[in-house]
Amino acid sequence: MRDYTKIEAWRLADDLTVAVYERTRSFPKDEMYGLTSQLRRASYSVPANIVEGSSRESKKDYLHFLYIARGSLSEAQYFVHLARRLGYLSAEESEALREQTKMTFACLHGLIRAVEKEAGRLSKALATVTSLLVIGLMRWSSGQWSIVS
Repeated sequence: MRDYTKIEAWRLADDLTVAVYERTRSFPKDEMYGLTSQLRRASYSVPANIVEGSSRESKKDYLHFLYIARGSLSEAQYFVHLARRLGYLSAEESEALREQTKMTFACLHGLIRAVEKEAGRLSKALATVTSLLVIGLMRWSSGQWSIVS
């Protein structure tokens, strides 16, 4: 299990979530179950999925949750844009959130690429070990070219 608190992408996503909560406090009350809720959910989904993925055993599972985090980050980015267009965020607030989102995206992208690279190496190593094991079993079975039943 990885210590998610040491993952920079998680730290940035966590900071973004706190900023989103602070900025959405002033949204209209009639948006409580609409845009406010959607933007908050999309933002907290990012660090939450990084945390869930970091607890998974396989790189493939870890990547699955990182991809979900990336999708949620894209969704949050759109909701920030929409909130600005609707006048719920000032230009300065919107730009600050957009910059935080960009930094989080860049860091998350780097994390995904690193894990993809590791997963690729692991898959190749696993395939090699599996092939060697099968060949060894084939040779071991009394000199016959069949796997032991």
